[in-house]
Amino acid sequence: MTEKLNPVARIADLPLEPFRESDHYEGHDCSFGRRLGLTQLGIGCTLVPPGKSACPFHVHHVEEEMFIILEGEGTYRFGSDSYKVQAGDVLAAPRGGADYAHKLTNTGSGPLKYLSISTMADTEICEYPDSGKFLASTRNAATRKEHFRFIGRQDSRVDYWDDENSAD
Repeated sequence: MTEKLNPVARIADLPLEPFRESDHYEGHDCSFGRRLGLTQLGIGCTLVPPGKSACPFHVHHVEEEMFIILEGEGTYRFGSDSYKVQAGDVLAAPRGGADYAHKLTNTGSGPLKYLSISTMADTEICEYPDSGKFLASTRNAATRKEHFRFIGRQDSRVDYWDDENSAD
């Protein structure tokens, strides 16, 4: 017998996990789309302290994202523009090139809390314009676990036929 699905999540009860990377990136977050039974949408809740961001400036080439600000205020860097945001705002992050790169930073004096909702692709390319990096990844459609993950830079590229001299 399969476990009965609970299609309701209470945000206040979510077990937020802390993370920190350098002096710029810090917060608490929880992904809970799978708990709700969602297979094509990802959803998470993130809490970011003042002066921090949850992730670097990036753009997805396959997945789309949307953020709903629940508490606090911040700056939403989107392409070459920046927007002041606050509780009640909904932010779009369409897939595409560097013009759609985005980063949300807490510029307020209290916590910035938001929901992030995204499509869930089995294969994704993510670009980081500020650092010149890219991420290529694939996931198992059923388990959502990564099969392959590579982060690199364009300057490390090789020719398609590089080291393919084997007759096998």
